[in-house]
Parts: sequence; structure tokens; C-alpha cells
Amino acid sequence: MPDSGYPWPIETSRLDNGLRVVVSEDRTAPAVAVNLWYDVGSRHEPTGQTGFAHLFEHLMFEGSVNVAKTEHMKLIQGSGGSLNATTNPDRTNYFETVPVEHLELALWLEADRMGGLVPALTQETLDNQRDVVKNERRQRYENVPYGDAWLRLLPLLYPPGHPYHHATIGSMADLNAADLATFQAFHQTYYAPNNAVLTVVGDATASDVFALADKYFGALPARDDIPAAPDGRNVPATGQTAVESVSADVPAPRVYIAHRTYPFGSPEYHVVTVLATVLGSGRGSRLYQRLADGERIAQPDLVGAYGVDLAHAPAPLIATATARPGVSAERLAEGLAEVVDEVATVPVTASELDRAKALLSTGWWRQLSTVDGRADLLGRYATQFGDPARVADQLPGLLAVTAEQIAKAAAEVLATDRVLLTYLPEETR
Repeated sequence: MPDSGYPWPIETSRLDNGLRVVVSEDRTAPAVAVNLWYDVGSRHEPTGQTGFAHLFEHLMFEGSVNVAKTEHMKLIQGSGGSLNATTNPDRTNYFETVPVEHLELALWLEADRMGGLVPALTQETLDNQRDVVKNERRQRYENVPYGDAWLRLLPLLYPPGHPYHHATIGSMADLNAADLATFQAFHQTYYAPNNAVLTVVGDATASDVFALADKYFGALPARDDIPAAPDGRNVPATGQTAVESVSADVPAPRVYIAHRTYPFGSPEYHVVTVLATVLGSGRGSRLYQRLADGERIAQPDLVGAYGVDLAHAPAPLIATATARPGVSAERLAEGLAEVVDEVATVPVTASELDRAKALLSTGWWRQLSTVDGRADLLGRYATQFGDPARVADQLPGLLAVTAEQIAKAAAEVLATDRVLLTYLPEETR
């Protein structure tokens, strides 16, 4: 297994309307992945329009000028393909994997909904999908134990007015308040070819893909006045720990400790990624060894740490643990804080570092093992960093991290404002 680089060709082009096209040919199997990244996520949403980017993820499957409602999904699946879409604070992406003979179909469908959704969007469709998103909020966040943790952590990490202050699901009040014209304007503002990256990976040549992209996307007009996203890189320090305690219908106390770190893609975030793996990934991690296996105050399957890959602000590092029966939230929080804080003072050992890098290498090559995984990564690096070839720097950057860099980063990160979020079963409060 190679330990660095991206061992497939990468070719790029740009249409006259600004659409960036990325192709990585792989003749291993007669299939292609199509991935379209739009540079619009919840960080772009103006005040009063939270949840719009995510709602459009739903609306884009509800028909366009030449494709009837629900037909996009039927056409792809009827061709033997699979498809989905996701939204996060930084972007919205739409993706299909199809037999290579249906590449042209997939590109036509994506082009039709890029340029033809607004004329087909009706009040009925909007109301229906708005209700779907509101129900998703209830099912995924509000009616699930600990489900609203992310909704609570973001406002604690980022102040009001910051582009990452709110989650992609948005607020019900904002979703209810907006009319059809407001949603149409949002699509016309951000769903433009010069605000997107089209990536195709698999059994197709770059010349063929470039020609098809021009055939189906080339006539779509560029948008000259796409608003820039608010700058989220600087977050004023308060010098205090932000504390929130939630009494809820949860089975056991749970504690989250979070800190702001560095933006995804920076060399410093590589260090944080390795740090988080040492701290909280799997049975060999410090949190598991100390809290679950050693002191036995945390449930084995509910202890860990991770970074959240936000590219345009100091990204969060989050550590969490859920109490074993009979363990108080105070004791759990104390134990969690001890292990987190010791990352800055107790050096990472060679075996810890090797283990973390092995886990990260496995995860990296697992994603690259599929054409759809590669297409998503190339789209990400093209959108967020302007160069899909930078994907080849990711694994080498992780493998180059040293124990000294981890100690330095931990000292810097832990000196920033801390967030402490605690869940308590209702009867214990």
C-alpha cells in the first residue's frame, strides 16, 4: 500500500461560464462517479435564512424544467446507479455513481437542475419539503437522546453573527417565515456554474468528460454578483469557559468538552487530527484506556474525541464521554478534563503516534478505494483550496506529524476558550 500521494491522474478544465471540471480516469471497472460541489453551505446564509442551504438539498430532487418530480431519482436508480446529497456549513454536494454508459444521463440531470429548478419550483413543492426538513429536525435532533448536542455546541463555540454560529438544519422560525420568492432568489444567487465544481472519477477520459460538460452545462449563464461568505477566521476570545447544563430525557449523564483549533487543510489541523486520534479513537486511545477501561467511569462505546473538518474558521476539537451507571456528571467531567488536559503535558509515545497514523492511513485509503470517495475528495480540494491535486498532500501531512508538534498544538488549543456541555437525566437535576 502506498503511503503518500494520489496514484491516479487528475485533469482539470474550466468552461467559459466558470464551471470547473475535474476528471480522474480509472479503467478498473465500467463505472463513473459524478460529484457536484456548490460553494454554498450554512455559513453563507444571511440572517433570517438559516436552513436554506439544506432545504435546497431536498428541493433539488423535486423536479426541474425537463425532469418531473421524483424522476431524477428514478432515472438514476433505473439505470443501475445510486445517488444522494449532503449539506454542511461549507458546501452542498450532489452525487451519483452510474454504469459508464449512463454518464451522459447523469450530467444532463445535474445540468437541468442547476439551470432549471427555479421555473419548476412551486409553492406546493416548497411547503412539502419544508415540512420534510422540519420533521427531519425533530427526528434527528430534537427527539433523540443527546441529539441536539451539535445545535448547542456551535453557539457556544462561535458568537452570534459568526458564520458557524448555527447548524445546517436551521431554525423552524426561519424556514416558516420565508416565501417562495426568497427561496427562488437563494437558488439563483448560489446555484451558478461559476460557483460549482463538477468532478467525474472512473471509466471515462478527460476529453470526453470535458466535451459532455460543455454540451450540457456550457449554455448556463454565470452569476457575476455571488456574495462572498462572511469571514469566520477570527473568533474573539472571552477567556472564560462556556458552560451549559441540559436536563433532558437521556439514559445517563454525558459530557462534551470542546475547543476551537485551526481551519481544516492547514498544517496545524493535520496535527489536531492526529491529536484527536491519539486522544479518542478506539480502544487504544487515551480516553478509552483511562475512562472506560481504567477508572471505569465511562461507557466503553460512548467515549471518544474527534475534529470537525470546517475549512473557513478555527475548527472544533470535541471530546465526549457518557457515564456508567452510578457515576455522576461531575465525576465524569472531572475525569474527561484530566485526560484532555494531559495531552499538553504528558508526551505522546512512539507507539501512540504509530497507532494513530495507522488508523488515519487506513481511513484515508478506504475513502480512496471507491470512485465516489475519490470524486468527493477531489471536489472538496478544488472548491475549498482551488486545486484538486492538493488531495495528494493530505496523507503525507498527517504522517509527518511529530509528538513535539502535538504537545505544542495541544498547549495552544487548550489555552483557548473551553466549552463544557453536560447532559443530565431529568430526574437527577
